[in-house]
Amino acid sequence: MLQAVMVAPGKIEFREIDIPKLNPGEVLVKMKMIGVCGSDIHVYHGKHPFTSYPVVQGHEISAEVVETMGVDEKEFKTGDKVTVQPQVVCGECYPCKHGDYHICDNLKVMGFQVDGMAAEYVAVDYKKLIKLPDDMSFEEGALIEPLAVACHALGRSSLEIKDKKIVVIGAGPIGNLVAQTAKAKGALRVIISDVSKERLRLAEECGIDITVNPLEEDLKSVIYKEFGHDGADLILDCAGTQKTVRDIVNIARKGSEIIIVAVFPEEIYVNMGIVQDRELKLIGSLMYKREDYFEAIRLLADKKKYTSKIITDFFDFKDYKAAYEMIEEKKDSAMKVMIKFD
Repeated sequence: MLQAVMVAPGKIEFREIDIPKLNPGEVLVKMKMIGVCGSDIHVYHGKHPFTSYPVVQGHEISAEVVETMGVDEKEFKTGDKVTVQPQVVCGECYPCKHGDYHICDNLKVMGFQVDGMAAEYVAVDYKKLIKLPDDMSFEEGALIEPLAVACHALGRSSLEIKDKKIVVIGAGPIGNLVAQTAKAKGALRVIISDVSKERLRLAEECGIDITVNPLEEDLKSVIYKEFGHDGADLILDCAGTQKTVRDIVNIARKGSEIIIVAVFPEEIYVNMGIVQDRELKLIGSLMYKREDYFEAIRLLADKKKYTSKIITDFFDFKDYKAAYEMIEEKKDSAMKVMIKFD
């Protein structure tokens, strides 16, 4: 079978290897779809702070079970549609022992610190598999992981999202899904901001209430106009730049929460004087827990989301590198790019 290996930034090699042999408690899955993530793109450019090379990528996936060993059929059986929760945790550190395994002191993530799933077949511990509904497409299945990111990010707030006024900075795939998830959870109104007209157009198609291009409009003025003098109840940064953080801190309502969802490729400056003076709450959000996957599946199954609209391109597995090249060439229009195996 073929396996794709990123041997250095911007360089992918395909290797012919044996189909994995199973150990007890493992499941062999046949890969169907891999979504290209923003963090994958950082790796491609050599800018992911926690990834070294060579690395096998692939963590936003859907697959089909083809073989099991020592796994109860009530858990998984041949033909099941599945996705994978790609965190590898120690189970022994303080976060793990207190239910926060997603921020394990020794956290490794498939596709970054350990091999991911960019191969035709992959052996997976059955405990990391999550079953997908039979009527869910493999394209939708590969969106469950980023949708779980959105569910977890909104869950990091102390607020009930229902009837709240939300601002999302960044209308890329994660920002779009965060905004859609806020709507699905009953947010009163959602503003999304981005400098890409194409991404803002897509956000409108996905049912987001208000779109703002900060190159053309003042975001703070739009927030006051649309939300009133009290401003936003919650702001989420899904862009991850020095400018977005500076702007968010300046426009946040006193005493309000800011959720940091984006992965930052470099260190940034935060005006902590403003954070202190206004009692702002900066809250990090990393990945997800298992329950976030289940919520993502429920949201998609309930047809409360427009996720398929964010899939803009498909590439065959052997054209993996071409997908990255296209993303680089069409930064404004490429959203969720899928690598397909059949």
